This record gives sequence, C-alpha cells and structure tokens, in this order.
Amino acid sequence: MCGIAGILESKATGDLGDTARKMTDRLAHRGPDGGDVWTDDSAGIALGHRRLAIVDLSEAGHQPMISSCGRLVLSYNGEIYNAPELRAELEAKGRVFRGRSDTEVIVEGAAEWGLEALLPRLIGMFALAFWDRRDRRLTLARDRFGIKPLYWSNDRGRFLFGSELKALTANPSFDREIDRNAVAAYLRFSYVPSPQSIYRAARKLEAGHILDVLAGQPPSIKAWWRLSDIVREAQASPFTGSDADAVEALEALLLDSVGRRMVADVPLGAFLSGGVDSSTIVAMMQAQSTRPVKTFTIGFDQPGYNEAAHAKAVASHLGTDHHELILTADEAMAVIPKLPEMYDEPFADNSQIPTYLVSRMARQHVTVALSGDGGDELFAGYNRHIQAAGRLRAVWALPRPLRRTIATGINAVPTQLWPRLMPSLPQANDKMAKLSGAISAGPDGFYKRVVSTWQDPETLVSGAHESWASAWGEAEALCPDPVERMQYLDALTYMTDDILTKVDRASMAVSLEARVPLMDHRVAAFAWSLPMRMKLAGGQGKHLLRQVLYRHVPRKMIERPKQGFSVPIGDWLHGPLRDWAEDFLSPAAIGQRGLIDPQTVETLWAEHKSGQRDHSARLWAVINLQAAPI
Repeated sequence: MCGIAGILESKATGDLGDTARKMTDRLAHRGPDGGDVWTDDSAGIALGHRRLAIVDLSEAGHQPMISSCGRLVLSYNGEIYNAPELRAELEAKGRVFRGRSDTEVIVEGAAEWGLEALLPRLIGMFALAFWDRRDRRLTLARDRFGIKPLYWSNDRGRFLFGSELKALTANPSFDREIDRNAVAAYLRFSYVPSPQSIYRAARKLEAGHILDVLAGQPPSIKAWWRLSDIVREAQASPFTGSDADAVEALEALLLDSVGRRMVADVPLGAFLSGGVDSSTIVAMMQAQSTRPVKTFTIGFDQPGYNEAAHAKAVASHLGTDHHELILTADEAMAVIPKLPEMYDEPFADNSQIPTYLVSRMARQHVTVALSGDGGDELFAGYNRHIQAAGRLRAVWALPRPLRRTIATGINAVPTQLWPRLMPSLPQANDKMAKLSGAISAGPDGFYKRVVSTWQDPETLVSGAHESWASAWGEAEALCPDPVERMQYLDALTYMTDDILTKVDRASMAVSLEARVPLMDHRVAAFAWSLPMRMKLAGGQGKHLLRQVLYRHVPRKMIERPKQGFSVPIGDWLHGPLRDWAEDFLSPAAIGQRGLIDPQTVETLWAEHKSGQRDHSARLWAVINLQAAPI
C-alpha cells in the first residue's frame, strides 16, 4: 500500500523532480517506509512514490519501477492477490524477476501482454500510473470498485495526478477554484461523488476506468470494467442451484478471497464489530490460520453506540487474539480536528471517527487489517433494502392519498420522541423524517430521500446544478426491481465514494493497509447472480452471507438489530461541541467562505440548539464543508 503522484508537462518549467517530490512528500503517511522520484526532463515527466512495504520488504520492491525491457515505468498503489499465478505465467514466457513483489508482476505483465489485457486478469485493489518511454504516453488506471483513490488535473499544459488531493495542491500552480456543482452534490450525499472533486480543476478517475494522456493534449478516458456488465451477465445467467449449493459456492469464494488477502510479510489482523460482515471475514481467516488471528474492536461508553460486547463474544468463540478499546466521548471528539486534513475535500460520514480510531489502535499491532466492507451493497443489507422489499412495498401499492395520510401521521410524532420509541436506531428522528417523506414518493423517491443529507442542495448553493437524474435513469433501465436498483446505485456511488473513501483515508492516515475481501469482483459477480430470496428473507438482509457465517458462529451471537458504526454527533453538537460548531455555523463564518446560504444554516442551527429538531446530519455536513482545507 502506498501513495503515488506525478506530473507531465508539454514544456518543462523548473525542476520536475523537485515538484514531484513535494507532491509525494504530502503523501508520506501513505508510505512511511521510503520514497523516490523518477524523472525524464526531456519528456517532461516525473513519477513519485511513497512506500508502505507489505510484500517483499527488500529493495527489489522499490518504486518507481522500470520493466526489464526498459520501456515502462510504474508507480503503483495497492495489492494484487493473484500475483503468484501471473508471475508463473510470465516466467514461462521468459520474463526474469529480480524480487517477489506484486509491483514487478504488474510492470512485467504490462510489458508482456499490454496494460489493457492485463487489467482484467488482476485480482486486487490498485491505482497505478504507467509511463511508456517509447510512445511518451502516461496511463492511469483504477481498480474495479475504486478501493484505491486517484485524482488528476489537466490545466494549462500541465497534467498532475496523485493518490490524494493534497498531492495536487502541493503544486503552487494548481487552480483551487471551488466547483459549486460539487458543493451541491456534497451537501446531498455528504461526500463529493465521482468523477467530481471539490475543485473545478481536479477530477477523480472513476472506478474501473483507464486514462491515457500525451503531454499538452486532453486525456482520453474509458472504462475497462463496468458493474453494469456484471449485472447484465448475472441477468443472462442467474444462479439456479439450491440454497445448499449457494452456501457451498459462497463459502468457497470467500475462503479463497480472504485467504489471498492474508498473504503479507508484515503482521496482519482484522477489524471486528461483531456484525455479519466483519464476523464472516474473521471466521474465514481463522479457518485458514494455524494461530489466533489478531482482531480489533473499539466501543464507546455510551449506550446505543457500543458493539464491543458482541465483538468480544464472536472473538471468544472463534478463538482470536482480541484487542478491545472503550473510548470516552472526549477521546473520540479529540479526533475531529484531524479530519479535514485527513480527507482533503469535504466528507461528512461521521463513522469516519470510529474508523480512524480502530485503525489507529490496530496499527499498534499490525500493518495490514482485513475489513468487512461491501456486504451490505452486495447482499442487500441496508435498512432501505429491507424496507423496500418488505412493508414499504406493500405501502407503495396503496393509493397515493392513503400513503400521504400515513406520512402525515409519522410527521405528527414529536421528533424528540423517536429516539425513545426506537432506541436501537441511531438518529431515529432524522431517519423517520426521511421515511415519512419517502412513503408518498414511491421507490425512486424513497431512495433519493434516504441517501440525501440535504434534499434540495441547489437552493443552498446559488448557481449550482446537480446531475442526479442521469444516474437514476441508467439504474432504472438496468434493474427493474427497486431493491436491485438501490443495490446497484449503492455499489456504484455510496460504496466507492463514501465507504471505501472513509476506510482508505482513515487507515492510510496511520499507515495501515486495509483489505476488503468482499470487494473481490468474483464475489460481486456471484452475489449479483443470486435470486433476491437468497439475499432478503424473513425481514433480514444478507441471508446467504448469514448462512455461511452460521457454519462458524452461533446464530444467537449475530441475530440483533443492525446498529451501524456511528457516533452521537447530535448529542455532541448540543453539548461539548456546541461552541466549536458555532465558529463554523455562524452567519459571519458562512458568509466569509461564500459557498452556501447563511440564513438557511442559521435557522437549522437554532432549531437544533433548542431541541426543536435534530439537524445533526445536515449541520455536520456544513461544518465539514466549512472546516475543509479548500
């Protein structure tokens, strides 16, 4: 796991190597084990790299790396889990290897087969930059699900790229004008969706895409892998076996996926919350390990936000070497000032706080940690999936006037009562408010509401325009079933730009490599081939995944309401964070930044402080916008 950055100029200005080094130095947290820069001033190219050594810790794994034929130069971030098989093929073709790193497999594989032929053969996570010395062409590529980040900018004859925006902004010539459309999109989702970045001059390379650029020319971008193709293949060839066949097939896939991700020359462990996804990953690890797997859990000394006891029970049953840390609110809140620098652009999923804390604890013991992210998207585990397949499906079948009456009834309940009525549901009042508005809107409106922090961000950001409709239109044509449509959009957007971004930045901030076995594309293809009854059954999501887990962990340890991985931001904004938040939410502060309407924010902040309404999600989004180093 590493950090990459580079620069390509049509007319070299100044010291390219010095510029690239400044860019990569901003990524030292991603690669504390060393760094270097490769340059060719005559071609206007410089590639930088920061290394977190995981496999082959010797100098043979050093980057940027040149192919044995001398044509290709590679700077790469990620891990390739089928590197041994690919290496054997390449050796059979006469390629001679100097070390054991997967980096060398990539650069030699690209030299032998060509990059576009190599990419579909890779099992892993990656963001890579290739320089072709013969054609003087720079190529960037990103893994299928966007596990590893990659930003780029092409402005005034200078092309920049980097693992994080801070690498681009290290360049004094970078244009830091804010993209107001991106601000509106951020306020809706609490993250900036791909391919946008918060800056007009920078873009994210989308998951599964490849970019080619020649100095001084516009880049060419195309998809080398599409989730839509996986969905179409699954629709054409759905799984037709029995339930028992499906359990066997999924367990075999998971054992292989997890086993491949257990290869490392450094200490390795796993995050464990005690939920379905992380427990399944740990069970697959322990089944293939001759020693107790190191597992890590954090909890909070506040009811409703502490799953540590559940994780401890699972760890005890599986026999792991378990590490637990119970934090106070003060310890958790101490992380908040670090978040803006950690994420560069605005990011407001408050589970970023516990994700960072569990990463920090794990890093004291291991360098690699496996995570259970991806199970909800692939196996229909979110509450919205369960609601859409269950009682909401029946409600949506009712006449529209009756649906409006139901929604009105939900709204009639005072917001402060919802946390008492539904104590196991974090931010119950906010979620019920979303639900009431969605009941009368049908499945499409329901999904749009539940994924939106702000329902109408264009009214908050003058001159902004969103492009939500195009994404939904594609999903509607591809997935007629509303639950599958939600899953598709979740995997395409929320998973990449929220979940995986959160885990990458939080783990990399402490130089920890996080691996996500459920994001193996083979697991994803299998999940999409399953009938919905194998995902949603008995009012629960992730049915088939649960059946695999129950082979290793008793059902009673897992069966409980979904809790999530969050913190009580609403309570903190009422109490210990109130004065701090005021500095960001005051009309003067909002007006000074000049991005959003201060009056709207002032009204919501007043309602929140008085206890009249819980606006914590919307206010947290505004605070992170205001605090971002942009």
